Amino acid sequence: MNATQFTALFLSALFLNMVIKLWLAYRQLDHVAAHRAEVPAAFREKIDLAAHQKAADYTRALVRFGILGILFDAVLLLGFTLGGGIQWLSSWFYAAFDNPLLQGSAVIVSVLILQTLLESPFELYRTFNIEARFGFNKMTLKLYLLDTLKGILLGAALGLPLLLGVLWLMEGMGELWWLYVWGVWVTFNLLLLFIYPTYIAPLFNKFEPLKDEAQKTRIEALLNKCGFAASGLFVMDGSKRSTHGNAYFTGFGKTKRIVFFDTLLQRLTPNEVDAVLAHELGHFKRHHVIKRIAYTFIISLGFLWLLAQLLHAEWFYSGLGVSTQSTAIALLLFFMALPVFTFLLHPIASAYSRKHEFEADEYAAQQTDANEMVNALVKLYQDNAKTLTPDPLYATFYESHPPAPIRIAHLQKLGESK
Repeated sequence: MNATQFTALFLSALFLNMVIKLWLAYRQLDHVAAHRAEVPAAFREKIDLAAHQKAADYTRALVRFGILGILFDAVLLLGFTLGGGIQWLSSWFYAAFDNPLLQGSAVIVSVLILQTLLESPFELYRTFNIEARFGFNKMTLKLYLLDTLKGILLGAALGLPLLLGVLWLMEGMGELWWLYVWGVWVTFNLLLLFIYPTYIAPLFNKFEPLKDEAQKTRIEALLNKCGFAASGLFVMDGSKRSTHGNAYFTGFGKTKRIVFFDTLLQRLTPNEVDAVLAHELGHFKRHHVIKRIAYTFIISLGFLWLLAQLLHAEWFYSGLGVSTQSTAIALLLFFMALPVFTFLLHPIASAYSRKHEFEADEYAAQQTDANEMVNALVKLYQDNAKTLTPDPLYATFYESHPPAPIRIAHLQKLGESK
């Protein structure tokens, strides 16, 4: 392959991505609007028309906003690659520094900083306009800026050593550098799983032990029944930033902990909380977390091998608008261009995730009353303004959870057969 052919392939893939994404977005807009006037039959007794219409309007607002994001992301990618952005930055930093590690790191970090700055208006608009307009946002501008600063400092503290280590391995470990980098990447991610609950998450949210003794006793009984050992039950101050509710378990090994959003506990009954927790435990009991980690590590190994094949291919650099060849530039170009060529794999990843959700629901129905899970989901759909009528094809591409009518019907069937 030569540079001209690769440029044509890249542009064709990018154009195809944009067409498919925009087509799916407009399908979602039309489908949700067409079903806005009437609550689906399965939900009429539990969700009123006003809540259904709010969810439809919220979904359409997010999709319309997402269309701008699709166009902006494409322009930004072209600006950095064929537009000469990365080449200009690399020429500047390669002239400013003599050390190859500093040169490469400076280029990558500068691109990440520029991306963050250019994308920040979109995040601000979504948070303080769309989320606020529909009554979800509780975050102040001060808290937003503080979170951003913490994120930058944390990213620098963890990411810069990792980046320098990866570039050093790529430069010094010969043809099999990708195996060494993969080993470092796996180790780094496993370490994050261990330290996240105790050291990282508390930087952004406050976690307090569950104080309701009756509820705590119920939950501990369920955990014992399911054979799940956790380091503690915690309530997170999710209401500090949003009214959205959730629950999850985090950590690995002995650091596992159960976390409830305070908004979730305020909204659900004890039986419904048990059902939601049983669903999360289902992910653990069905080994979904381990499977996803293994899947991610295997895919990353394949991508690193592919990068190794492109590392010395002149057409790869020049085909993306860069004349400077280096390990850092190859790494940057590869992971910027990769989503363009892998977008059509989204339905596979989404289907795999939805399969896990069905399995977790089945486990919850075995351990608790399936009807309580249905009630909890309906409340969560209502509180989070999750549309009950997504476009089927849009959901196939993007939705990690089954569409509401299908998921509720599945749970009701499980309840009847129990």
